Amino acid sequence: QVQLVESGGGLVQAGDSLRLSCAASGRSFSRYAMAWFRQAPGKERDFVAAIRWSGGKTLYADSVKGRFTISRDNAKNTVALQMNSLKPEDTAVYYCAAVGPLAYYNDNDPPRTWDKYGYWGQGTQVTVSS
Repeated sequence: QVQLVESGGGLVQAGDSLRLSCAASGRSFSRYAMAWFRQAPGKERDFVAAIRWSGGKTLYADSVKGRFTISRDNAKNTVALQMNSLKPEDTAVYYCAAVGPLAYYNDNDPPRTWDKYGYWGQGTQVTVSS
């Protein structure tokens, strides 16, 4: 079991940066693959970024590639999402998610679909004004 709590959301202008953080509690955090998803009003929950348990490989949605960076610190049980060059279309509630604990996710890419993740945070709102 792992519990997730996001922080760092807010209201910013287009072009600004934000850093989201997800604090995890529970056993074996380092053996979970971690991801960020986002959901805008009236839309599906979309994949944003993911990272293997070792942190050795990261995945990004095309819409954020080159602007967002996912990272993790297994010693501190945290995962972060650095968001640069924010756009109004990045406005959404951002969720931290975990899948595992399985050795599989050290050698294979985490899933990009939300229904594969068993653990979720409560979400943090990011609003980007034009």
